[in-house]
Order: sequence, then structure tokens, then C-alpha cells
Amino acid sequence: MVFLYQRFHIIVKRRKKGNKHQETRDDKIQCYVWERVQLFTFFSLTAAVLSFAGNIIGSGIFISPKGVLEHAGSVGLALIIWVLGGGVAALGSLCYAELGVTIPKSGGDYSYVTEIFGGLAGFLLLWSAVLIMYPTSLAVIALTFSNYVLQPVFPNCIPPYNASRILSMVCLSFCSAVLLTWVNSSSVRWATRIQDIFTAGKLLALTLIIVAWPNICLALYAGNYKELTPSNAFRFWMTPSVGHLALAFLQGSFAFSGWNFLNYVTEELVDPRRNLPRAIFISIPLVTFVYTFTNIAYFTAMSPHELLSSNAVAVTFGEKLLGYFSWVMPVSVALSTFGGINGYLFTSSRLCFSGAREGHLPSLLAMIHVKNCTPIPALLICCLATLIIMLVGDTYTLINYVSFINYLCYGVTIIGLIVLRWRKPKIFRPIKVTLLELNLLVAREILIAYRTAKFWHGFIFVCLFV
Repeated sequence: MVFLYQRFHIIVKRRKKGNKHQETRDDKIQCYVWERVQLFTFFSLTAAVLSFAGNIIGSGIFISPKGVLEHAGSVGLALIIWVLGGGVAALGSLCYAELGVTIPKSGGDYSYVTEIFGGLAGFLLLWSAVLIMYPTSLAVIALTFSNYVLQPVFPNCIPPYNASRILSMVCLSFCSAVLLTWVNSSSVRWATRIQDIFTAGKLLALTLIIVAWPNICLALYAGNYKELTPSNAFRFWMTPSVGHLALAFLQGSFAFSGWNFLNYVTEELVDPRRNLPRAIFISIPLVTFVYTFTNIAYFTAMSPHELLSSNAVAVTFGEKLLGYFSWVMPVSVALSTFGGINGYLFTSSRLCFSGAREGHLPSLLAMIHVKNCTPIPALLICCLATLIIMLVGDTYTLINYVSFINYLCYGVTIIGLIVLRWRKPKIFRPIKVTLLELNLLVAREILIAYRTAKFWHGFIFVCLFV
């Protein structure tokens, strides 16, 4: 199939004269040519909420609980960190919402940094994001998808890293990435519909964990409820240091990755000044509620020791409660991660498109499909970069690689918000975050940097590309 691209999207309207049932030779064609490539605005509030929540809820909730509990040192502190993680994500989303309605451009961090600090800073951030941040995050999610799909094949042991397992993981990861790239290239509406379906499936599976099985455990007096009592919840088996708390926040924040999703599709959001903050106020509390009560459900079925010794928390949870139907949990996790891949492909391609439109990437990446209005070259580049990153290392190594650049980008963007307020104090801001919230975010960035600064391999990985 031959795809046709055009740098300037042309809208053609036919003006009819005379009888509305007849066409005459006087019919005229009017063409309106935009000065730059534009994307259609069709994201409603409902679609934004579902896509926002679906982009956040992914593999993180099935990976991070073990890391948060390990570094928190107690069940109670781990749950507090999950709640605070949602609060921090909400504050960050509000800051990005202020930037989104003040600078209504797609591209998220890249567009804001370019507007505030100039082209060089935007180019460096774009280069790091396109080659490291998004492909690595996509690789982590795709490999998690493969791991959970293969988990039922090795139910009683850790799957060996032999040639067949590596080949299976790579094949599954490649298939998921390539398939969703094709869907995103074919139609934006189909991509968002798939995201809505997987979001509904994820919420249904997590609701099953939160509501049904703890109630069954309560009825049968089965489950480790003593760990949730105040006296036992804050019984520390280790005294967490500042570094441990920072690392626990880092693990929890990985589960909330994607809270700046809507800022990458601002141009495609209907009435962003109204719907952007509304989507944040609905989505973030929903995700925080789901995450916190999912962890409570884990603790009703598993002791902290069992959770820490598990390599797949959701699978262990399913084995203890579902019995012969424990296969449902790997399937649910696979659906969750598959939807996450779709969301990351959607946002990363828009970032690549925005950068090329500004001249910081080859102009080929700024081209869109003439019929579907989808950035196909950008999607293909993002998919190719993800497939290459998959060959670098395992899931947790890739998380270490991406942590440094993630929080560096967030910190630079938040500093840009402060600079923009100082440079343009009288500009109209439909959303304005208080300075207290900004200070909390800056303090959080310092806390995270305290720990991530020790990830020298991630820093070197970033420097090789920048």
C-alpha cells in the first residue's frame, strides 16, 4: 500500500448552487491551506479521562508494590507513599495543566521548554526523550507484557534465561509494539477506542482485586489482616533512610508515569482550558484510589514477606485466591500492559511530530497521512527505537536507565513554569498553581535527585545520546 503525505493539510469544500438535488457546472472548489500541519480536535472530556487513566494504569501497579514495600520498611508507610505518590502526580498534573492552557501546543515538556528556554534546550530535551525516555519506557512495558504472558508456562519456578525464553519475550514484545503501531497509524479514533477498551478492562480487573476477593477473605476468615492494623502496619523491620524513602517514591512514581499525557495531545483536546483540569481532577483521584486499595488487597492475601519474595505479585495474589482460575491474573496484567503500550505509542509519536514541525527533527517526521491525519513516520521511528532499546537489558536495568532522564525533564519543565511567571506575570492563566505546590514539587525533585544521582550507569547512558 502506498501512503500519501502532505506537509500542508488541505480542506476541500464544495459549494453547490441552484437546486440542492442537482449539481451544475458552476460548482466551485474552495481550498483552505493552513500554514502548518495541524491535528484534528476530537478528544472529549470522557475520552480524555479514559485515555488519561488508561495511560497511567499500566505495568507499574504490578511491578512497583514490591519495590515500594522493600524500601519503605513497613506496610503503613508503603500505603502512605502510594497516597502521597498520587498527590504528587496531581500537583505535577496541575502545573502541567497551567502550562498546557498557557502554551496550548502539543508536545508536552518539549513545547514548554522550547517556548521558555529557547530552541537549544528544547532540542536537547527532545533528543533525550525521543531516543531514551519514551522508547525505554515502552520497552519496559512491552517486556513486562511478555513476562506475564509467559509466567503460566513456568508456574513453579523463575523462568530460565535460555534462548527460547529470550526469543519468546522478544517475539511477543515485537508483535505488541508493531501491531499497535499499525493501529495508531491507521486511525486516531481506533487508537483511542482501543485505549478505552483496555482501560475498562484494567479497571474491571483491579476492581475484582479490590472488592471481591478481600470480601471473600473476610467471609472465610482467610487473609493476613493483622498487617493492616495500626499497631502492625507501622512496625518497621528496617529503619528507612532518606535514600530509601527517595527510592520508594521513585518506585511508586514509576506506577504513576503518564500523568502528563494530556499535555502531549493538547491540540487534539476539545476546549482544553476547561477539559484539561477537569480530566486531571477526575483521573488522578481515581487512579490513586485504585492503586491504594489494590495494595490493601495484596496485603489481605499475602504477608509482607510473601509479597517481597514474589517475582510476580499479581500472579502470586491470583494463585492464593483463585486456585485453578489463577490464569486470569496474568491475562489481566497482559491487557493492562498492552493498553499502556498503546498509550505510550500515542504520546511519543506526538512528541516526535511536534519536534519535527519545529525543525528540530527531520521534516519527514512532521508529515501526516493525507486521509487518516496520523503521524505515521513518527510512529514508525518510535517503534523502531523501542525495538532497539529492548536489546539493551532486562526490565529493571531499563528502569534504572530511564529514571534519571525522566525526573530531569520534569524538573526542568517545572523550573520553566517559575521562569514563565517571572517573565510574563500578567499573561492570562485560566489555571494557576500556588507557589506552595511549586515548592513541594521542587523539594520532591531534589529528594528524587538525591537517589537517582547514584545511578551512574543511567547517567552515562543519557550522556551517550545527548
